[in-house]
Amino acid sequence: MNELRAAALCGWSGDAVRIVEPEHLTSAVVFSSPHSGRRYPSDFTQKSRLSSLRLRASEDAFIDDLFARAPDFGAPLIAAEFPRAFLDANRAADELDPALIARYIGRRPRTLRVSAGLGVVPRIVAEGTPIYDGKLKLAEVEARIACCHAPYHRSVEAALRRAREEFGSALLIDCHSMPSETGRGSARRAEIVIGDCYGASSGPDISDAVFSLFQNAGFRVARNTPFAGGYITQRYGRPGTRVHAIQIEIDRGLYLDQTNIVPNSGYHDLKKALTPVIAGLTTLPQSLGRALAAE
Repeated sequence: MNELRAAALCGWSGDAVRIVEPEHLTSAVVFSSPHSGRRYPSDFTQKSRLSSLRLRASEDAFIDDLFARAPDFGAPLIAAEFPRAFLDANRAADELDPALIARYIGRRPRTLRVSAGLGVVPRIVAEGTPIYDGKLKLAEVEARIACCHAPYHRSVEAALRRAREEFGSALLIDCHSMPSETGRGSARRAEIVIGDCYGASSGPDISDAVFSLFQNAGFRVARNTPFAGGYITQRYGRPGTRVHAIQIEIDRGLYLDQTNIVPNSGYHDLKKALTPVIAGLTTLPQSLGRALAAE
């Protein structure tokens, strides 16, 4: 579908993706923030049964800003402008929800995510709250995919391809946040969760180094529990071709007033603590590659 026609069908205007390039590309790392978009089309909010604040419950709010220093260390940052409740770039384009789309049967078996209402165009926001009173037309869903999902993934693919061609390898850091109640019941719940799809999306040296960077910065870190990596990590992580992908989840309680979705008193401290971690991440593929070559 033509992107201009798609935008008219779904009410989207402007760029769907924001790419912040470094002044000089010196890193094989690409930072991705697919869930921090906060531009809500008026047509979408009018169709929704939820308030603007309630719609924002699905956002990984301000994650793009928390990782905004990445270009200062030679790495690009790719961020969605569209909100997750409108379209989820961390889903496959064909994860379509028959319970949301009028007169749609489905062309593939439903994934657990689709069955839960969290397909590429979500039916619900956090805590299972329905977004709409009725169903959407298939044409509108396909239009959102064409004007938001497709350009986001073209941008990620192009950045990873450039990194691999320039440096011989590439590492995607896919940046997310998790509600504070995740993992409730543990007195020492992780503040950071590193997801490498149980070793499928990243080489062990890369995963170990990412884990250590966060741990050495003073964070409580877990690996693959409760989040092992989503569609983006699974799609792009191909260690055998020297393209690695790791998902990062940050506890929202560290930086966010989760009721009003505004930064809390810990925001600037977290951003400061993340700066040396981001700097370290940008060096990993080249430094580890040199170390392995010397063995």
